[in-house]
Amino acid sequence: MPCEVVSLTVGPLDVNSYLVGCEDHKTCAVVDPGDSSKRIMGAVDERGWKVSIILNTHAHADHTGANGKLKQITGAPLGIHEDDAKMLTDPAMKDMAGYLGLGASPEADILYKEGNAIDICPCQKLYVTSTPGHSPGGACFVHDDFVITGDTLFNMSIGRSDLQGGDLNTLLNSIREKLFNLPDGITVYPGHGEPSTIGYEKAHNPFVMGAFK
Repeated sequence: MPCEVVSLTVGPLDVNSYLVGCEDHKTCAVVDPGDSSKRIMGAVDERGWKVSIILNTHAHADHTGANGKLKQITGAPLGIHEDDAKMLTDPAMKDMAGYLGLGASPEADILYKEGNAIDICPCQKLYVTSTPGHSPGGACFVHDDFVITGDTLFNMSIGRSDLQGGDLNTLLNSIREKLFNLPDGITVYPGHGEPSTIGYEKAHNPFVMGAFK
């Protein structure tokens, strides 16, 4: 049975938080819990799932604001790419969280790098692909049918590169060399905005479409 992906838009910056669940084993990963831990857990409980892991695509506070509460509620480990681990608890991120009215994140329990597999349950995995540019340790989580792109790639847009540790050329290279090598039919679940597909973004995204002409 394929994964079920549930999208919840949370927080003052309208972050897409995702549940990636397995109906066979009644477990799920929570990706980018930016806020609204009660609402996220309501969606988990409604489906009878148990949270097996909490994941961040990157360390910015709008994507991590409910990390602490979810860890406290579920006891699930928190994972992030190794190159964003220090930023997760950096004073600047705590200040950003406070400014946005969000919780500061605890340290990660698990650090990922390129190619690592993340077990959602015995039969479902997500694979880590490193996509720096929005942040040094920006990462996307790839499944057979979809990719969760955080703030790397959006529907007809890309993430900012003017924040701490960002770089535009690095971001564009991540999209072209990593994400655009995925099959065209793969669904893109971004950190903000509506879903898309890899093929649509390759053909129409105005920030990167020239790469495949």
